[in-house]
Order: sequence, then C-alpha cells, then structure tokens
Amino acid sequence: MHTIRITFILIFASILSIHAQSISSKVVDKKTNQPIPYATIQLSKNKGLITNEEGRFSFTPNQKLSQTDSIYISSMGYEKIGIALSALTDSIIYIEPKAIELSGVFISNKNLTIDEIIDNIKDRLDQNYSRDLSHKKLFYRQSNFSNLNKINVKFKKSTIEEFNKKFIDSVISIIPRKSSYYTEALCDLYGNFQKQKLNIIKSAELYDKSNDGSMEALSDKLETILKKNVKPNSYLKIKSGWILGTKVQMDSIFENNDEAAQVKKEVEKPNKDDKNYFLDYRKSSLQGLLSDMFFQEDSQLNFIDKSSKYDFELQDYTIIDDSSVYVINFDPKRGADFKGTIYVNTEDFAVMRVDYQNVKNLKNFGLLGLSFHDTTYKGKTIFAKNTDGKYSVRYLEKTRGNIFGIDRPLKIIEKNKFVKGKRKQNELSLGLDIGVGEVNKYEVVIFDSQPITESEYENSTENKTIKPQYLSKYDPEFWKGYNIIEPNTAIKQFTAIEEES
Repeated sequence: MHTIRITFILIFASILSIHAQSISSKVVDKKTNQPIPYATIQLSKNKGLITNEEGRFSFTPNQKLSQTDSIYISSMGYEKIGIALSALTDSIIYIEPKAIELSGVFISNKNLTIDEIIDNIKDRLDQNYSRDLSHKKLFYRQSNFSNLNKINVKFKKSTIEEFNKKFIDSVISIIPRKSSYYTEALCDLYGNFQKQKLNIIKSAELYDKSNDGSMEALSDKLETILKKNVKPNSYLKIKSGWILGTKVQMDSIFENNDEAAQVKKEVEKPNKDDKNYFLDYRKSSLQGLLSDMFFQEDSQLNFIDKSSKYDFELQDYTIIDDSSVYVINFDPKRGADFKGTIYVNTEDFAVMRVDYQNVKNLKNFGLLGLSFHDTTYKGKTIFAKNTDGKYSVRYLEKTRGNIFGIDRPLKIIEKNKFVKGKRKQNELSLGLDIGVGEVNKYEVVIFDSQPITESEYENSTENKTIKPQYLSKYDPEFWKGYNIIEPNTAIKQFTAIEEES
C-alpha cells in the first residue's frame, strides 16, 4: 500500500511539473527548415499566443490541471497539429504545408469577381468585428531606435566665456549618435475602441542609462553657466534666422513659481515626472494601436473604406485556422498611401489578416531650414473569431518611422530692460545642421479576450502609480512564469554600455 501511495505521488508530481515548467520552442517548416513567424499556439479555447518573427515561442502552462493536456499549432497554409504537453521536449517543432481542401461554400463563391468580394467585406464589417466591451489579457512591447544621422555645429560668437568652441565641441561629443529603448508590459485591458482602462501587472524598461546620465549632466552644466552669467530680470531672446524669434524669461526657467509651473505643465504633456506617466502613455499607445483598424471610420488604413483608390487582385487561396481564405493583394491608385495583402474568409468575408506598408512618405514638411518626413508606416494585424462569432485582434505589429532635420543659424541673446545702456547683455551665435531619424516598433499579442458588462467595466481598476523595472541587459528570468511573445535576437543581445567590462 505504501509503495502504491509513493508511486501515485511520483506520478502526480511529474504531471504537475509538466504544468509548472516554462516551455520554449521554435516552429519550423518541415520542408524548407525555415522558421515560421506569427504561428498560432492555441493553449485552450479562446486562449493562445503567437510565435515571434523568428518562429519562437514560450509559455508556462497553468498550474491547475486543465481538461486537455495538449496545445495546437497552426499557421497560414500549414497543417494544424496537436502536441501533448508531456511530449514538448524538443526545441524545434516541425509542421508541414497543407493542401487546400475547398469547402462547398467556397466553391459556390469562387466565381465572385474581386469587386464583389470587396463589396461583401464592406457590407459585413459591422457584423464581423467586435466593438463590445471586453477584458483582454495582453502583452505589449515597444522598441524605439534613434539615429543621429548628422550633427554639424558651427561656432560663430559668444560673449560668455564658458560658452566657447571647446565647450560646444564637448557637448557635441557626448550626444549619443544611436540609442535603443525597449519597454514591455503584461496588462489587463478593459473597454472597447472608445474607452479603456489599463491594469499593468508587470513591466520592464531596457535601455542604456549612461545616455540619459550624460545628457542630464550636460543640462545641469548649462543651467549652472546661465545662472552664473545672466543678470536678474533678464530674459533670453532666441533667434533662428531673420524671421523666427521668441522671448524666454529667466525667472520662468529657474524659479519654481506657480505661473511657470502651470506653463510647464501645459507645454510638457505627457510629463515623465508625472507619477501616472508610464500607465497613461501605455494606455494612450494601446488605444491608438487598437483603434486604427481598417474597419474604423477615418482610419489611415483606408484600403477598404476608400477602396476606389486601390487596385485589388486575387492572388491565391490558403488556409487560416481551418478556414479557406482568399489571398488578395492591393496597390494604390489616385494618390493612395498603402500597398499590401488581405486574407479574406471565403464564408463570412471577414479579413482575418492584413499586411500593409506605405508606398510614399505620409507627410513632408519643409520651411525655413526645418524639415520633417513621415517615412514609415507598416505592419500586420491578425484577427481571431470569438465565441460570439465576431472577430477581434489576436496579434498586432506596427512600425512607424520619421526623419527630422534643422539647417539654420541660432542665436541666444540675453537682454535686460532694467539695465542702463544697451539692453543686450550676452550673445551666443551658432550655425546648426542636424538630422535625426527615429523608428518605433510596436507589438501586441492578446492571449485571452472575454466579453464584460458595463458594470464590470466600471468596477475595473487601474494601478496608476505603476513603474517599470529597469534592466540594463536582457534577463531571461524576468518573465519566467508569464506568457509573453518571445523577444527577438536584437533584444536578447542588448547590453547597456555601463554593464560592459
């Protein structure tokens, strides 16, 4: 009897260990041996995750024994396979391309013209996509990359001894030419496209603090020099060329009076010193990402709403989540902005996936030596059907990029109307030629989405003072025990300079 009891305990413990240990693997095409990005890993009904762009995924099974001990892996155009958790011992999972089996409904629809398919998509937007209140458990990742492409500063004149050419050159030398910043957050999102509440469960920031530290030290040094040299009641007149000019009161810069604080509050929104900044920024970002869907009114992705501005071509047929889909390419005409591919369910005409990218700069601004170019707007969105038959976002990826430039003279003049004689007290004159490029990449994977009532939404809460944990290098242990989308190689290899030996 004792032996039986021990055996039972050992078996039970082994089962629990299967559900407690983190599982990591990579999904690969069996024929080509290439990784399969954005494959769906279904953990249970309406719950799952997505492989990253390198085909990798990881998750920690629920501690409670579920009704099923298997996961299901599917990807567009591939056979769906089920694997027992106990069998997930290999670091690579191979899946095979699937031959398309056309359903009767598909056969009846296959003679539709491309215009008829697009019309069907439009007609069913409201019934295909969920706009109701829901509780979504999601993982958010934002990657920012800045590149100082050009910085030429010509020293012309300075009447302040410390503001000499040597100082200006030292300022230029410590400005970082390249910087990377990553933030990740596991969240509960309550609401719909119009209103949201965000509860951040855990979050991290990954960046090089030495960049911030050098710029902070520079700012302190500049403030010290100005305080030392400017007279009471002085103001700074900033001139760029012969046209633009503005006054900046010295008291407003250095005195913490109520008026100056109010002006600062209005100008600097959002403010990183605000205790709610991290939550508010993440919520605003998620609201923008999830609201700019092609089926939303006035969406920038207007290839369906303004379909007359695009050419559509039926390219192929494939399988997504056991559903046959049309593969349709779209290209711009009449000055439209995007090209891409939509994958349309042949039965209900829902767009189950869209890949898109801009074909031209979305904005170009240039005036008096200032320039701005909105260069990059691309991404993909994958939708999954809910239990109510409507679709909602399962995975979203978007990349935005821009270039900013300034090529003009700059003068900073100290003036004082209470001083006898000339009002001009000091002057710093420079010539600026600067170019900066920035790329922001966003990833959102929604593991679970459940409908909620208005009362449940109102009773949901936000942890407003949440702050992310700073990481100077990638730590594989940080998210252990949590389901996330696997980081790519660049994130895993990131290490701040201050951590290097």
